[in-house]
Amino acid sequence: MDLFPAESDAARQPRPPLAERMRPQTLDEFVGQEHLVGEGRFLSAVLTAEQPPSLIFWGPPGSGKTTLAHLIAGATRCRFVFFSAVLSGVKEVRELVAEARERKHRGERTILFVDEIHRFNRSQQDAFLPHVEDGTIILMGATTENPSFEINAPLLSRCKVLTLKPLRGDQVSSVLRRALADRERGLGDRRIACDEALLAEIGDWAEGDARRALNLLEQSVALCPPNVDECALTEREVREAAQQRVLIFDKGREEHYNIISAFIKSLRGSDPDAAIYWLARMLEAGEDPLFVARRMVIFASEDVGNADPQGLPVAVAALQAFHAIGMPEGWIPLSHAATYLATAPKSNASYLAYRKAAAEVHETGSLPVPLHLRNAPTKLMKAEGYAEGYRYPHNYPGHRVEQQYLPERLAGRRYYDPTDEGHEREIRRRLDVWRDESEKDGA
Repeated sequence: MDLFPAESDAARQPRPPLAERMRPQTLDEFVGQEHLVGEGRFLSAVLTAEQPPSLIFWGPPGSGKTTLAHLIAGATRCRFVFFSAVLSGVKEVRELVAEARERKHRGERTILFVDEIHRFNRSQQDAFLPHVEDGTIILMGATTENPSFEINAPLLSRCKVLTLKPLRGDQVSSVLRRALADRERGLGDRRIACDEALLAEIGDWAEGDARRALNLLEQSVALCPPNVDECALTEREVREAAQQRVLIFDKGREEHYNIISAFIKSLRGSDPDAAIYWLARMLEAGEDPLFVARRMVIFASEDVGNADPQGLPVAVAALQAFHAIGMPEGWIPLSHAATYLATAPKSNASYLAYRKAAAEVHETGSLPVPLHLRNAPTKLMKAEGYAEGYRYPHNYPGHRVEQQYLPERLAGRRYYDPTDEGHEREIRRRLDVWRDESEKDGA
């Protein structure tokens, strides 16, 4: 007789994570995305449709992309096939399509759900096209990246894009309360007490991600005393489970451009507090500090310009300082430059002047340089009239003399229009005096 009988296979099976166990099984359990699932909204109609369309779910992690695809499959009686773009390739796609085709002949429909569909390259995405068109598969893809950039146009034109939003704090708290109360799928059998303030803190750490919130709740409960049927969850367990907050920032993808855009717009809007916040968001998440420094050099000329001529030297100095010292202290000169540029007077007059001049160049072509502005290093050039009549400004009062510097066809054109901000106010005053003198001379 075996004194130590083997445990049953069921007993040995590890329990799925809380986030998986609490995945909504009906639309009534689904939280958030009211703009898609509310009464009269697009997905409420899809759930009752006989033939669901191919869809791309675009949204942040934990917003319900996979769950919605599951719910659609269940409501429309379609076979649901989960497919990871990270772990599989075109070979596996062909095998799944072949099986879907056989099932189609038997009257069965297949929803092929491709998680992280943006991981597929263009040619891999093209493999879906004929099978979506002929109805062999109903394609549903999930992506955290902007489909406009990551999904090729032919596939995108055959799918409807649904944009999901991060869950609000109260919605995350609702998900957590349900998990604590559910005795079958959740943590209800342990009778865990957790006040609303602590649920809100877990939601804050999760940043709108229901999966992350449930994982944090499960890990926090695991730190409670074992073999205790009732316990009160405290901030100590939550903070221990959370450790350091993970910042969302994917270099080279949309969030990278969103945050650098927010940084530049904060500098341009003269808000040093917002500029420093976005600078910290980038650097703490691992952005290349030299990328940020180069953007500030561009900003100093484009948006500060001659309103504060020291802006460019400060930005260049910060770039050079970072080259010299690197991290961990390199953020200091970058912060110095960011606060200087944010609080400097602003002008994009130099930037606009070039854009106007460049547009003129493209419109008028290669107009000849006036003869009096040309160099005349040879006798032949002098004989042709090169440099003839040129007035040397330093020989005149104020080191300035009126003469035609633009091509004859563009005489009188003005591209640079300085503002009344900062140092440009003096530049404008000076130009106004010179232009008045020019008009008098012309009269």
